[in-house]
Amino acid sequence: MRILQLYADEFLDYLRAEKNVAKNTVDSYAFDLRRYLQFLAEEDLNRPAQIGGEHIRRFLAELVLAEYAATSVARQLSAIRMFHRYLIGERYCENDPTLAITLPRRAQKLPNVLNINDIERLLAQPDADTPLGLRDRALLEFGYATGARVSEIIGVKLDDLFLDERFVRLFGKGSKERLVPLGDVAIYWIIKYLESVRPNLARGRATQSALFLNGRGGKLSRMGFWKILRRYLDQADLKKHASPHTLRHSFATHLLEGGADLRAVQEMLGHAHLTTTQIYTHLDRAYLKEVHRQFHPREQEFAAKAKTTMK
Repeated sequence: MRILQLYADEFLDYLRAEKNVAKNTVDSYAFDLRRYLQFLAEEDLNRPAQIGGEHIRRFLAELVLAEYAATSVARQLSAIRMFHRYLIGERYCENDPTLAITLPRRAQKLPNVLNINDIERLLAQPDADTPLGLRDRALLEFGYATGARVSEIIGVKLDDLFLDERFVRLFGKGSKERLVPLGDVAIYWIIKYLESVRPNLARGRATQSALFLNGRGGKLSRMGFWKILRRYLDQADLKKHASPHTLRHSFATHLLEGGADLRAVQEMLGHAHLTTTQIYTHLDRAYLKEVHRQFHPREQEFAAKAKTTMK
């Protein structure tokens, strides 16, 4: 197993140094490859040339039997594919054992979103008369206004704000930089936070010039953001399953429902491919069909007859 571990370490270094892959993605690959290499060691497979498609199929079958989610199995196969392609590129072996392996096509899962009324209820929850409540209002307004990923929100620095120009600079996956518009409402709450709350949080404490600070003056963490959002979802009595990414999904969906251009939304979200953004057009169509079903007079008439028949 040692030679395979050395190759895996090289592969991860290659992703970091040459491909500039985001740290979270590299960590995910490292986790998946550890599991894969452990399986290979148990099968007494020590060199790339010894690995065949049947071994990878057996490994994936074990994951399925262990009731791993389909998304986890697919991610595992993706990591294995990239690893073996690297081995071929470095001429550590000649054959790719993953070529003939496919997984059943998964149904496209639509993201969870909050409707506009839900968003309004959520944003109204923080008590802006308290320092941390004001910070939280600015934080949630910023998240919904920009559609930023959680990692991007907590990574925003003071130098990334261009309030006069109404833009913020975000660094997405692979440290790719993009400028995203900031609306007047978000700017209003951010200025109030910057003027009356952040200086007191940062005073006498080591900060990294992060925009959003925790109660001790340090950089807000992903878990800290999650706890803040969860508290206000509970306060608003919103029973829908929601996560920090839900603000991002809601941002994109509401823009498209309002008639925004798909490529403009792609740019604001920082998606490398338009196909990634198109998931929101499916969501928008589902919303339109629901509106049609509820409000079209023929549909209302049919629904009323169906209820009568069922009685």
